[in-house]
Amino acid sequence: MAEDNDGRLCGSCSRSKRALLVGAPDVPPEFWETDQFKDAFKARHMGRVVSTYRRHPWHGGTLSQGLVGSWLSLSQTQVSRFESGRPSNDLGRLLQWARVLRIPPDHLWFRLPEPAATADNAKLPFTLSGRRVVAAWDAEAKADERLDDMNRRELLRLLSLAGTLLAAPQLDLDRLSDAHQAGQLGNASLDEYGQLNAHLWRVFSASGSKRLTLPVVRRQLGVLTEAMQKPQNEVVRERLCFLAGDLFQLCGEIFFDCNHYTEAAQCYSLAANACKEARAFDLWACAMTRHAFISVYERDFKLATPLLDRAASLAERGDRSLSTRHWVAAVQAQAYAGLGEFDATELALETARQVDSLSGPVHTSGWLRFEGSRMAQESGTCYVELNQPDLAETALATALSQDLSDRRRGSVLADLAMVGAQRHDADQLVVYADAALTAAQKTGSAGYVGRRLASLRPQLAPFIARRDVRQLDQQIKTLSTASAV
Repeated sequence: MAEDNDGRLCGSCSRSKRALLVGAPDVPPEFWETDQFKDAFKARHMGRVVSTYRRHPWHGGTLSQGLVGSWLSLSQTQVSRFESGRPSNDLGRLLQWARVLRIPPDHLWFRLPEPAATADNAKLPFTLSGRRVVAAWDAEAKADERLDDMNRRELLRLLSLAGTLLAAPQLDLDRLSDAHQAGQLGNASLDEYGQLNAHLWRVFSASGSKRLTLPVVRRQLGVLTEAMQKPQNEVVRERLCFLAGDLFQLCGEIFFDCNHYTEAAQCYSLAANACKEARAFDLWACAMTRHAFISVYERDFKLATPLLDRAASLAERGDRSLSTRHWVAAVQAQAYAGLGEFDATELALETARQVDSLSGPVHTSGWLRFEGSRMAQESGTCYVELNQPDLAETALATALSQDLSDRRRGSVLADLAMVGAQRHDADQLVVYADAALTAAQKTGSAGYVGRRLASLRPQLAPFIARRDVRQLDQQIKTLSTASAV
């Protein structure tokens, strides 16, 4: 252990621990040569492979099912059943698990596909109305991780034009020419626009770097804006407004992830106007909630609360089978926590937890993605804000064992680092903050995770004599600088 490291963990141990929080470690070739592995591979039982992996002496101790499950996108219970149950024959999952654990191909009973060659334009295939469709990404956007200025300017122009069209009065279609009438959209076209919107949300959720979705979203917004410029009947106009309100919110998410909060707020404001025109109360409430979250994120909690109150009122007028009102309550809990109101926070969290009482499948894609599994992270974030480290750690540990995106995992790790700061535990602070930094670098989400890490820097002062803490401070500073570019 270095002389200026007065923590309980040496630098090597600290690095190993934080690496495990992010993903499976690199292991030597001989790691896979044990008799237990040979038996598991011969039996073609990935569950036994995982069990052998967890118990391998190379780790210096048995890895928990929850930890390995977090790499494999499985819960602890699922890993337990997976290890002791019948072997899986799902090739897609077998391929995913083999890649995650970095199993050498020559040990497997199935073939790993060759990596796809990099093309000038990345292609994004999906099925639309029974047809195979390919959406191409701009090569410049793929090569440049920064938000492309040309795409941004064009998107802002389209947003301005769409906002003007939303404010325009309805046209009297009876007095329009037949030529104009020919430009009206049919249900089939509107359905396809909706399918493409939903697909773009899925791409956004799955993308490591959210800004890469911007060129395709910009083109779709251009299509919708062109349709809104033409005379349409009331039913078609309402559907176009719904689609626009949906896509404006996706645009806002992209801008938010790129730290362009003014543009994000503009998108959410336009989304709210479009949803009002469409009389889509759930979508409207989501736009208001996203707008309010910018203020929560920037710690202007008093500004967020009236927007969230309005969103809650709209959600009550919406579809009771959706989780809209529960998501609004979860964000309200964050605002109350920021104001230091413990009882109000607990009440809002309890309302949010009632999402588990919804009957039928919960809407977990596109513009509304809130469901019960998110409550552990939401609760932990609130308890961190309320300076309740014991409550926060319990909730966040549960969240960390779940199937999380890299972006959400980075956020949970950053909160756990703050728990370490609140406890004056420098080792916990460093281990989790370093893991969060790795997650931020992996996803390109320097803004979202980096902002949470930046709030840690004032908490580092009592431990700044430690070399690892000084290194951490410099890394967070560098990440914050990069996110501002």
